[in-house]
Amino acid sequence: MQPNVSDNHTMGDVLAPLLRQSFVTFGDKSWGSFKLGKDIGIFASDAILNDMTLLGVGGAGQQSGTQTTLGGIGSGYIYAGWKGQVAYTTPNMNGFQATVGIVNPNQGLSGSGTTSAVASLNQDRFGVEGKASYSFAANDVTGKVWVGGASYKVKPTTAVEYTADVADIGANINVAGFGATGYYYRGEGVGSYMPLQMGASETGAKRDSDGGYVQLTYVLPVKTKIGVAYGISSLDTANAADVSASGLLYKDNERITVGAYHPLTKHLNLVAEYNNIETKSHNALKNESNSFSLGAILFF
Repeated sequence: MQPNVSDNHTMGDVLAPLLRQSFVTFGDKSWGSFKLGKDIGIFASDAILNDMTLLGVGGAGQQSGTQTTLGGIGSGYIYAGWKGQVAYTTPNMNGFQATVGIVNPNQGLSGSGTTSAVASLNQDRFGVEGKASYSFAANDVTGKVWVGGASYKVKPTTAVEYTADVADIGANINVAGFGATGYYYRGEGVGSYMPLQMGASETGAKRDSDGGYVQLTYVLPVKTKIGVAYGISSLDTANAADVSASGLLYKDNERITVGAYHPLTKHLNLVAEYNNIETKSHNALKNESNSFSLGAILFF
């Protein structure tokens, strides 16, 4: 197997065969731990890991035969990606914990804002990502609150350079079989789908983006978890010149998911989902996708 520890594409999962996680950690409870290698990105990772579609489908992607489905990527949060990194995590201090790290400077393709042109995307320094969280438990109530952020320096050409910044906040709470999750992010120059894609115009003018999702779940007495979620990701044009050049640059991606997830055994989960995604562009076009999915997941 080829670990691809330093896969330098923005999505971090282009080379194949693929191991998305290939890292070592060391440390102890008194001073924390270090991680060296490739793992899920620090920023926005909690948004994915608290999304019920992690074990389902969510956004179905372009068509049958793609490598993976999208969950809430681009319709509720930015993809955390799989990144070579050096990260430090503090000890758990009564529920509080923080992680900060540098991630591999990537190269790849980013939509330039038109339907036909694609600009080269290069980072000429390490990205900086971090997050802090507080987990709590009292009687039958458990939960987690987190904040995070990231900064990247992007230089698509020798004449164009900009810094992309983003921050997020989220919370999850569970009580008596009910679960609720809320998440929000806002950024400049980071796009709202894959990392940094479509984050700026061809002249380097940064586009603002924001989005988030809300999710409600309930575990039935038969152990089946049912849930409903709404997510949206929005991308603004950079300026007046970018409006005319934006072509089919999307404005909003909205997603509604209804799902059921049943643990048939401790190793086998059954999944059923319905997803509706509606995309609106800056030139008033609209596209809609509806998908139904049935499947099984085996843990071993």
